[in-house]
Amino acid sequence: MAEDVQKRIDDIVKGNKVVLFMKGNARQPQCGFSMRTVQILNSIGAPFTTVNVLEDSEIREGVKSYSDWPTIPQLFVNGEFVGGSDIAMEMFESGDLTKLITG
Repeated sequence: MAEDVQKRIDDIVKGNKVVLFMKGNARQPQCGFSMRTVQILNSIGAPFTTVNVLEDSEIREGVKSYSDWPTIPQLFVNGEFVGGSDIAMEMFESGDLTKLITG
């Protein structure tokens, strides 16, 4: 079962340029950290995919082991784990996140 979840996550991460595993969705974030990360991505203007971890407990726990990161939200760009909300904010403020996503 765990391998199946890891494959599902891997398919999502590798099948989309920018993916945010979050609580809620882009239109209705369910936590402040998820909302802040959505706002960052919206301000960059690049399309992104969201996965609502509140709808699937296997994905919610599985993504934590997939990335080896204990919290949600989790941002992936170009198939690679970027970080959570704080790292996304730091990278956005420095311009690195915009370069990564649009470059």
